[in-house]
Amino acid sequence: MTMPLRLDDNVQTLVLIPTEGLPAVAYWGMPLPQSEDLSALAAATAMDLAGGMLDRLAPLTICPLGDGVFQGQPGLTVSRADGGGFVPRFGAAEMVQDGPSVTITARDASQGLTYTARIWLSGGLVHAQARIEADQPIRTYWLAAPVMPIAASHSEIIEFSGKWLGELHLTRQPLTPGARLREARSGRSGQEVPPFAYLVQPGTRHTGGGAVAFAYGWPGGHRMICEELPCGRRQMQFGHAAGSELAPSQRFETAVLTMARSDHGLNGCAVPLQRYVRDQLVPWPDRKRSRPVHYNCWEAVYFNHDLSVLSEMAERAAALGAERFVLDDGWFGRRDNDTSSLGDWTIDRRKWPDGLTPLIDKVHSLGMTFGLWVEPEMVNPNSDLYRAHPDWALGLPDQVPGRNQFALDIARQDVQDYLFACLDEVLKIHQIDYLKWDHNRLLPVLDAAQGRAILTLMARLRAAHPGVEIESCASGGGRIDYGILQQTCRVWLSDCIDAQERLRMQAAAALILPTSVVGSHIGAAHAHTTGREMPSAFRGWIAASRHMGFESDLRVIPEPEAKALSQATTWYKANRDWMMAGDLHLIDSDDPTVTAEIQISASGDRFVVFAGQGAMSQQILPRPLRLTALDPLARYEVTLINPADAPPQSRGPAALKTGPVVLTGRALMSMGLNLPVAWPNTMYVLQGRRLQD
Repeated sequence: MTMPLRLDDNVQTLVLIPTEGLPAVAYWGMPLPQSEDLSALAAATAMDLAGGMLDRLAPLTICPLGDGVFQGQPGLTVSRADGGGFVPRFGAAEMVQDGPSVTITARDASQGLTYTARIWLSGGLVHAQARIEADQPIRTYWLAAPVMPIAASHSEIIEFSGKWLGELHLTRQPLTPGARLREARSGRSGQEVPPFAYLVQPGTRHTGGGAVAFAYGWPGGHRMICEELPCGRRQMQFGHAAGSELAPSQRFETAVLTMARSDHGLNGCAVPLQRYVRDQLVPWPDRKRSRPVHYNCWEAVYFNHDLSVLSEMAERAAALGAERFVLDDGWFGRRDNDTSSLGDWTIDRRKWPDGLTPLIDKVHSLGMTFGLWVEPEMVNPNSDLYRAHPDWALGLPDQVPGRNQFALDIARQDVQDYLFACLDEVLKIHQIDYLKWDHNRLLPVLDAAQGRAILTLMARLRAAHPGVEIESCASGGGRIDYGILQQTCRVWLSDCIDAQERLRMQAAAALILPTSVVGSHIGAAHAHTTGREMPSAFRGWIAASRHMGFESDLRVIPEPEAKALSQATTWYKANRDWMMAGDLHLIDSDDPTVTAEIQISASGDRFVVFAGQGAMSQQILPRPLRLTALDPLARYEVTLINPADAPPQSRGPAALKTGPVVLTGRALMSMGLNLPVAWPNTMYVLQGRRLQD
């Protein structure tokens, strides 16, 4: 029998032990000494038996099977091509280690089925992927990525959920006996239950306590099963949405499940996840290029395109510091509203008699690049494409439309070829460096082939136009997973750019995404999606803390507001390069009305703190804000760069109001800083630099 083996890096050890079939993860935790006896460790995992149980406790393997011995949720459910069910019985697995990676293979010769999994460590993270291969075509209802045990101490789960205009709410609750299932069955990773979760010890905060994080890299709908078995053991499973593999095949594969663990709070998982997305996952066209300030015209003009108006908007955007002008929906077909023309990717000559070139030339003359909105995966019934090819629509002919549109069956090669040809032509004849790629309809059919097809189409387009950057937008934040980020460089977190909502959303997103991929725009003073009025400084700093942009009618911005927005933009440009290459740590605020974070440069020589006041505090004066992740022995000079944003009620001698404060990292993290009094919707921005003693 194969011997136990271990994978190690500086933050963790993972130990796999053999069983009669597939191996089990016996240990995933803090690094073990190299002298650890793995055979003794494996023996120590044996558990007792009691009444009300079978006479043998089934191992919790990397793919538990519904074989009558294991009585929890299986990690694999298959049937023959004709629908006849069977339960695989894999023989003893072979484990082949190659440094920080192991490949596991097991065979069920009687059923002609082979299971293969790969688990590897990289960047302080664990990655895992599984596949099954059959001698004859089979049907697969459910295949989990390699299954991980959950420590008894991690008895609470933090889940992400949301809706259109209200993405990324965090819910924290105790784990209870039985299986907790969350599944996205809309054909995309979705706002509702995106494919992320944290398991934590009670009392874990951003800066302390134990946590493990899971991120499933798939854009086409997923399933999560977090189960506490009657014996008390727990397992976590992630895979494609159950039943989404519609056709028989001889090969099925999960996406990559990426996992992090920490003994130092949620940040200990979030930071390596941020680094992984930024440094390994995202296909940057040019890693050295600064993240350009966007101007998007959507909330300024909607579908009402006019060259003179948009040219004036471009002039004002450039004056405010924008570096990329994005023409949103309404430039193609006869697109005057959302009822027509999706699928007809030709320029609307009523609005653009000379094509897009005059606007693009204007944008370029102002020193900006040009971006364009597209929604290739969709078709309106009122379109030339649908009239010519109604069979290209995914689903039944009498289906209920969504946003007046159907989804295209992009798994069909002729549909893929058509979409590629349309987009390729647009990009060939225009100087475009960015596509805002939208996806506004839930799919009528749950089909994993659609997820594979979108990644293939994007990869094909990027290969033909390697300088083009793609943003993932899906009714806002409906597709922000680690699968779509293999082909995109930016995510649109939400169609809601109300700064108060963004303060909450962007903090939640920091648990899974780096600053460099999160688009954040300054909207109108009167938010279009909530009706709230917010100060210009607050809106500006919210956007400047991520990949910054503007999205409003710049012709009506009063001069004082323009000045505040220019200040935030100038600051963003001066600091973006080190921010985007650094780490974002969320701060445990002792005032629940304050949402705060610290972004630290890769070298540790500088940082910025964003402290957002979301509501009125219960106490009269602000509680000290304790920073995190600094060198405790270093001395730092900290400056409040916007003391003028303090309200009239701020009338005391808070030190930061009058100049820099110099303290050690220990003092900043233990005692904290006293900020001025703040009204709701105030963002204080503190810059710090490490002093050389």
